[in-house]
Amino acid sequence: MAELEQDLKKALTELRKEKERKFDQTVDLVINLQKFDLKKTQINLFVSVPHKVKEKKIAAFLESKNPHIDTITEADFKKYSDKKELKKVVKKYDFFIAQGSLMPKVATIFGRVLGPASKMPSPQLGIILNADEKTIANLKTKINNSVKIKPKEPSIKIAVGKSSMKDEDIIENITTIYNSLLKLFPRGKENIKNIEIKFTMTKPQKIRLK
Repeated sequence: MAELEQDLKKALTELRKEKERKFDQTVDLVINLQKFDLKKTQINLFVSVPHKVKEKKIAAFLESKNPHIDTITEADFKKYSDKKELKKVVKKYDFFIAQGSLMPKVATIFGRVLGPASKMPSPQLGIILNADEKTIANLKTKINNSVKIKPKEPSIKIAVGKSSMKDEDIIENITTIYNSLLKLFPRGKENIKNIEIKFTMTKPQKIRLK
C-alpha cells in the first residue's frame, strides 16, 4: 500500500505541473479491470470516504414537506407523468432518498428514468422509515461522504476529489476506495490491469500495480 501511495503522490505532482485552470477541477480515478466478468460478479456499492468529494444535490420522496431537504411529496407525483418534467428533476439532483412507504409509487412513476440513471433510492443508502430532522441530517452527511460505484464496463470511473484538496486527502480517498474494491475481486490485485488518475482538463497519469 505504501508503494501505491508513493505512486499516487508522484502522479498528482505531475498533474499539478499542468496549466492552472480558472475552476476547481475534479480529480477522477479510473480502475481498469482484467480477467473479470461484470456479468458474473456485479459491483454495486457505496464507499464511505474520509474526505468529502463534493456537496451533492439531494431530493427526497416524502409523505410531507420537510424544511431540511428538497421534497417531492405524493401530491406532487402527478406532475411527473410529463416525461419532460421527469427528465428535468433527474438531471437536477445527484441523489434521491425516499420513505419506504412511498417506494412502490416511486418505482412506478420515477423508476423508468431513475433506474437507467442509477439514481433510484437504494436500501443501502437512501430508503428511510422516519423522515425526522435527525434521520435526514445523518443521511445527508452519509451521502455527501460516500462514493457510489456501479460500473457497466470493466473500467471503473469515479470522482475522488477536487484539485483544491490536499494531495494527502485525495490519496486517502483513493486508497479507501481501492481497498473496498479489492475485497470484491475474486483474484484481488490480479483483476486490476492498471490505475489512472486525472484532473478534468488533463491527460491521465497511469499507475501500474507491482
